[in-house]
Amino acid sequence: MTSRSRETLEGWIAEFHERHGEGDLIKVALQDSSDGEDGGLIVVPLRNASTTVYTRPPTTDDPRWRVVFEPQPDEIALSHEQVSALTAELDTAAALCAFLESKDAAGPKVP
Repeated sequence: MTSRSRETLEGWIAEFHERHGEGDLIKVALQDSSDGEDGGLIVVPLRNASTTVYTRPPTTDDPRWRVVFEPQPDEIALSHEQVSALTAELDTAAALCAFLESKDAAGPKVP
């Protein structure tokens, strides 16, 4: 398993923002995992939808980073311009997920 401290994740987000020029609202969530360590959830706020989106780190059952969409109680109706903007935001979430996987794979391992 890779060590993912809050400090490490914030550094990765800063690096992602520098490289891609996107993701200025992305933040590490304040959360502890069941073993008391940083949970590793990274919130990806959307300007064009009210759905909460975050990345979830790998688990023992799932070795990949995942983009998670929380359910929302109401429908959302968007113009074509808003859909295009939302698509760009989701592309950023996908790029972040791929970036985190690459950083995780290259990062220091802990027993």
